[in-house]
Amino acid sequence: MRFELKFKWNRLKYISWSKAGALALSLCLFSCGLLSSAVDARAAAPDERTAAEEARKELPIASNEIENWPKGPVVSAQSAIVMEADTGIILYSKNIHEPLYPASTTKILTCLVAAEASSLDEMVTFSQDAVFSIERGSSNMGMDVGEALTMEEALYGILVGSANETANAVAEHVGGSIEAFADMMNRKAKELGCVDSHFANPNGLHNDDHYTSAYDLAVIARAFFQNELLAKMSNTPTRHFLPTDTQPDDFILRTHHRLVTGEYSYDGVLGGKTGYTDMARQTLVTCAEQNGMKLICVVMKEESPTQFTDTMDLFNYGFSNFEVVNVAEHETKYNIDNADFFQTENSIFGSSKPLLSLNKDSFLILPKTASFEDLESSISYETGTENHLAVIDYNYHGIYVGSASIDLAADASSYDFDSPAEPAPMPEPEPPEEKENVIFVNVKTVLICVLAGAAALILFFIIKSSIQNYSFAGRRRHKIHYSRRTRFKYKKRRNMPPRYGDYDQL
Repeated sequence: MRFELKFKWNRLKYISWSKAGALALSLCLFSCGLLSSAVDARAAAPDERTAAEEARKELPIASNEIENWPKGPVVSAQSAIVMEADTGIILYSKNIHEPLYPASTTKILTCLVAAEASSLDEMVTFSQDAVFSIERGSSNMGMDVGEALTMEEALYGILVGSANETANAVAEHVGGSIEAFADMMNRKAKELGCVDSHFANPNGLHNDDHYTSAYDLAVIARAFFQNELLAKMSNTPTRHFLPTDTQPDDFILRTHHRLVTGEYSYDGVLGGKTGYTDMARQTLVTCAEQNGMKLICVVMKEESPTQFTDTMDLFNYGFSNFEVVNVAEHETKYNIDNADFFQTENSIFGSSKPLLSLNKDSFLILPKTASFEDLESSISYETGTENHLAVIDYNYHGIYVGSASIDLAADASSYDFDSPAEPAPMPEPEPPEEKENVIFVNVKTVLICVLAGAAALILFFIIKSSIQNYSFAGRRRHKIHYSRRTRFKYKKRRNMPPRYGDYDQL
């Protein structure tokens, strides 16, 4: 019985292990099937992305259709732009006004608004909503509820580490709430000239109502990179955070921008911001400067790492095909120095300084194959500023390439007849300079004075000579007349007998 039971147990045991083996084999085969499906899915995903990239490459490049404009490179971005930072001239444009999701490139506007509305030493405290309203696994710097950073450290956390909870905390600190801060962002975007944007949050996490365009991001970046501190922060590869009384951790944040870290080496990079979400894909904003020209490049909806390589190709296109041209050095049609209308040349006692002048800081961005004479110009007199009396706009084959302002001279002023004149304050004496003494002489005034003095001197001598000649001639005639009468008198008396009375004198 025991043997039988034992046999049965062994059999049962054998059968159990067999079933277990079969089950394990089935599970293995099933897992292999799932793995195979997963591998196939992964293999299919790159194929789909590759197909999408190829489709995006087929999108037209608007700037390549401009007559005699340098041909730009083909990029796999859905939208791309290269803009000159100082003038706003667009050098390369591909689908630049299509609304797309910006992801974390949103944060350049967040930091711009925050920097303008706060000071760097203000303390930013992290609320429950700021910390826990972000998506799990999204970029953060590990801040806890109740901890605090200075505004300066918070901006570094946003621009270097792309910290989403920090963007939320800054928004609450500056705007009072995330919604109110989003309103501030939209007002700032409109003020800067954005036309395709609406912002719903400060961090760029996906929201159907949160979008912008490559053009608008470039416009925002122009203002962002005019702030030297923000530009420096965005060009920081790593940032070391030390423990403080309000934040106990010691940690280092590293940027994801590979042109900033040097992983992709490019001369003249001034900073930028990366962005990624599943819906936005890869987005990138970058600024670089070479040979006195500062360019901003924006690419949207790309796949890694082509957002970096395409950015470098676009920078190479801009720096190698365009140059900065000073208007005042080339303009002849509106030559103010030779126009009597613009000067006080008719005043013989004045300094003859020009009343108006071309702004010497006005620049154009031209293709290197173009000349200044190829441009079309038009002048307008409604400038909206007191010192700028007119603006000359320049176009190359219908494309705006810059403008120059006609300015009122710094020492020219207008008189207000409605208000009483106030005596001008006496200028404070300036200490004498130890440099070489320079005397400025108005040649016209000096020449007039010399000629007037010479004429007066000549007239004086003429009058003096006339007076002397008249006086001497009169005295000479009188003397001659007297002498002749006297001689006649004595001659007559010698021939006459003595008169009575003459004997009395004998």
